[in-house]
Amino acid sequence: MKKNASFIIMDSALAKSLYDTLKTLELKSKYSHELLQGLEDLMEGEVATLMLGMVGPGENLVHVVDDGIYAGALEIHPKSRKVLHGGIEVNLTPKEFDILYFLAKNKGAVFTKEQIYQAVWEEDYLMADSNIMAFIRKLRKKIEPDPDAPEYVLTIWGIGYKFTDRI
Repeated sequence: MKKNASFIIMDSALAKSLYDTLKTLELKSKYSHELLQGLEDLMEGEVATLMLGMVGPGENLVHVVDDGIYAGALEIHPKSRKVLHGGIEVNLTPKEFDILYFLAKNKGAVFTKEQIYQAVWEEDYLMADSNIMAFIRKLRKKIEPDPDAPEYVLTIWGIGYKFTDRI
């Protein structure tokens, strides 16, 4: 079975050695500059993680390093404000995206409707329980394989909602 990802820890000595070695080679890849820049950013503390992706025949690599959130078949990309499910883009309204992103970046944490409202709308809570519930319902219809048995946005009865920490 092919793994989706592999995480390898690298210390500063290895990063420096790899950087120095790559710098001396005459690499013919059009991506070598990006790799060197990524290693430089890693060594300077500009980034904490460097993600590498392989380009196959006929494929284009477009900014492999991103700040996406990945949970099962769901991908959330805050910079481009895109959500993909199984590789297919899901069209969300701005508030649906904001709610999903807020919950996902706080994976496993339970939030009341009031907390979600204040985080997403950035204003005082005005008894908008049904408003939040409606947004969650619409969001689930778009991202959940079975909205009646959600996998991603879970209801914590009597409290509120959370983004799953099981995937």
